[in-house]
Amino acid sequence: MTESTPPSPAPSSPSEPQPVDGNPYAQPAADAPPAPDATATATAAPAPAPAPAPVAGGNPFAAQPGAVPPPFPAAPRQGNLVLGLLTALVVALVTAGIYGGIVGATEYEIGYAAVGVGLLVGFAAGKVGGANPVLPVVSAVLALGAVYLGQIIGIGIIMADIAGVSATEIFSEHLDLITEGWSEEADALSFVFLGIGAFAAFSGAKKGAA
Repeated sequence: MTESTPPSPAPSSPSEPQPVDGNPYAQPAADAPPAPDATATATAAPAPAPAPAPVAGGNPFAAQPGAVPPPFPAAPRQGNLVLGLLTALVVALVTAGIYGGIVGATEYEIGYAAVGVGLLVGFAAGKVGGANPVLPVVSAVLALGAVYLGQIIGIGIIMADIAGVSATEIFSEHLDLITEGWSEEADALSFVFLGIGAFAAFSGAKKGAA
């Protein structure tokens, strides 16, 4: 008897799916996408920077997010007006005595001493009284009076030395002679010193209140 040979399976066409790992029911894996080119990635253009946020309301002066606002100017320092005036008066009397002693000892009017009188009067008034606009004006008047009183004291000391009496006696009994002597001896420089002292007090009051 002749054995019949089983027919051999027909070769599969290349387009037909092939079994994977011997499993005829497994589906072939889809083709993986090609790997990105490293050279192309490295040379790719950088991402553009984000555009600035539009100005609020179209106002170019509006504050931007995160901006620090400018500090507000400091308010002028407040003080006690009455106490400032009293302080200026006391300093004016003290400095007048010192200035008079300098004039009496040197027999000269010294401009720097007049400036010092004005600065001390004005600075003390501004330091205690604050930024009140009355203080510079009053300080100038008090400094003018302090320089004048200092000149009177200086003339009295000189007259007391010449007469050989005490300064207390000459001021208590002959004050009219002292003022008359000032009127005779006063010159343009004496009035300049008065103005210098007043101006220095006006400026000193503003500096003291700052």
